[in-house]
Amino acid sequence: MSQTTHPTPPPSAPRSGGWATGGTLFAGVLLFVGGVLGILQGIAGIAKDDVYAAIGDYVFKFNLTAWGWIHLILGVILVVVGWGLLSGPATWARASGIALAALSIVANFLYLPYQPWWALIGIAIGTFVIWSLAQTAAP
Repeated sequence: MSQTTHPTPPPSAPRSGGWATGGTLFAGVLLFVGGVLGILQGIAGIAKDDVYAAIGDYVFKFNLTAWGWIHLILGVILVVVGWGLLSGPATWARASGIALAALSIVANFLYLPYQPWWALIGIAIGTFVIWSLAQTAAP
């Protein structure tokens, strides 16, 4: 009696490691919370509250209302993408998260004279979000 054996295929490696998977969840939370904070910053800027300091001559000077609208619109988009990542890391949410985190880094760089510490924290968060989402997108 002869037996035919079929070779078993090797187990496939997971698409992303534990750090990247946990990082995706954390990136989604960061985008969502950062979006909510951006909405609040935008409302404060539009309402012309005394939260932000007036600066002198600056190359990238925008008035307070313009910064308010920038933060409000970017915040709403960040909340939507963050929710998309938390609902299930879809490809559109990862790609949008990377693009929006890059845009957020640029906006925070331009925002440095108004709130330097907050802008530096925003740049660091955006960098982590890009790293985390790029790790999960890699084959």
